[in-house]
Amino acid sequence: MESVWGLISQCIVSFLALILLLEQVSYLKKKRFLPGPKLVFPFIGNAISLVKNPTKFWGMQSSYAKSTPLGVSANYIIGRYILYIYSTDLSHKIFANVRPDAFHLVGHPFGKKLFGEHNLIYMFGQQHKDLRRRMAPNFTPRALKTYTNMQQRIILEHLKSWCRKTGNESSWSIPLRILCRDMNLETSQTVFVGPYLNAAARERFNRDYNFFNVGLMKLPIDLPGFAFRNARLAVERLVETLAGCVEESEKKMKNGEEPSCLIDFWMQEHLRELSETSINPFELTYKEIGGHLFDFLFASQDASTSSLLWAVAFLDSHPEVLDRVRKEVAKYWVPESDTVIQAEQLREMKYTEAVAREVVRIRAPATMVPHIAGVDFQLTENYVIPKGTIVFPSVFDSSFQGFTEPDRFDPDRFIEERQEDRVYKKYFLAFGAGPHQCVGQRYAINHLMLFIAMFATLIDFKRDRTDGCDEIVYVPTIVPKDDCRIFLSRRCSRFPSF
Repeated sequence: MESVWGLISQCIVSFLALILLLEQVSYLKKKRFLPGPKLVFPFIGNAISLVKNPTKFWGMQSSYAKSTPLGVSANYIIGRYILYIYSTDLSHKIFANVRPDAFHLVGHPFGKKLFGEHNLIYMFGQQHKDLRRRMAPNFTPRALKTYTNMQQRIILEHLKSWCRKTGNESSWSIPLRILCRDMNLETSQTVFVGPYLNAAARERFNRDYNFFNVGLMKLPIDLPGFAFRNARLAVERLVETLAGCVEESEKKMKNGEEPSCLIDFWMQEHLRELSETSINPFELTYKEIGGHLFDFLFASQDASTSSLLWAVAFLDSHPEVLDRVRKEVAKYWVPESDTVIQAEQLREMKYTEAVAREVVRIRAPATMVPHIAGVDFQLTENYVIPKGTIVFPSVFDSSFQGFTEPDRFDPDRFIEERQEDRVYKKYFLAFGAGPHQCVGQRYAINHLMLFIAMFATLIDFKRDRTDGCDEIVYVPTIVPKDDCRIFLSRRCSRFPSF
């Protein structure tokens, strides 16, 4: 009997060894001449190093990719072969080929499990174009003006709160990351679904969004008790909550009331189109629209938090830039007047907008835009991306190509006289490119501009500098390692009242 069990054990060990060997051979066959690890751990690949230190992991992939003229590197994570794209031209090639028979945008390596199958980022062709066209009224000048007023009121209340935390004394420092995150979450909720979330719903919303945020950075283990499962279930609850807001908004718009938030503008246009279309109207369920609203939330929330933190960091390290921002804002807005910055005034703040765009360029919040190859795709003359590969075009690396002295923080590159935003447009990929380019980028820039204008005008601040405080960490968007810890105090004689 012992000899039988011994034989069985040997067979099992031999079978596992064969499986592991075939896995390594498959990886090396796909990798071919590309730089990357020569050997990978069975099944999990380099997932542990990715989760443990994503900054180091992606930095290594970037170094691998830069070591070859092709600008591509390879690796292996949780049974999936991955490619990292450093080359801007190849990134554009991927963005331009999002379609069923080429690349599928996924937003996250395991995004479909999190966001569900029926999602804006997974759409193609005419269906995708139709939906984006119907979203356009959400970001017209009229809609953006409505949002601008709400954004300023929320920013002001949070700046007051930050000063209260220090007793309006600059004797101790506070980290801004969670404070900015909370401010942005309230802003997103208010701008997107305004009056349709009561206090209890907002509390549940915040809790579920935190589950989602934590799960994004964990291994994709969809079992009870694991962060990824908690994130997936939280997304389902968030979408249901947003679906309820859509239904309430539709009722309000049917009564002819004026829009007061993004979903109102959407529902107003949706009802207008339904009334004018007699054949095959474009119908969406409340839950489907709720899912698209969650896409907006995901796109705006963490990316915006990242940009706000880096804006503070760069304004602190470049006092001449801060001084120019303050002088420009003072031409258009006096806090003691107790009036908000008007949308027309915001458009005149050209230098403040240049600062905002330079922050987004030099610290692109979502550093990569993952896609999955739906077919074998001829990337170059000598290399075919195997079907099923997860491809990561690096918008972060593109930001440091083409531009004049790209490592230098220089808002003047976006001023009309230099026109680097036009000359080097192909390298500015922070909002993506191709059919899935961010539909809300004007809203995002406006929000960053308003924060910079109000923070610089109302607050005196100084970084609490420590070794490595400006190093990049992923949470999942990139932020300063110290969470942007600052000393702050009120700068103006009094806070405005509006």
